[in-house]
Amino acid sequence: MDPLAGAGLGLGLVVIGAGIGIGKLAAGTAEGVARQPSAASQIVGATNLALFLLEGVAILAEVFCLLIVLFKK
Repeated sequence: MDPLAGAGLGLGLVVIGAGIGIGKLAAGTAEGVARQPSAASQIVGATNLALFLLEGVAILAEVFCLLIVLFKK
């Protein structure tokens, strides 16, 4: 497989996976806050860590795909 095609496919999968993961986390947070409004700050605080980690992994994967494209042999 051509490295450019692989990088493009990988980048697309990363974006789709990160979008699904962030959407599921946001939906779970909204549901949790709707059930327990008094614990909203704790729920949001716990969710932010997971969102930041997921976003960081997605950004790293995008950088790796870009490096494959730029430094292909």
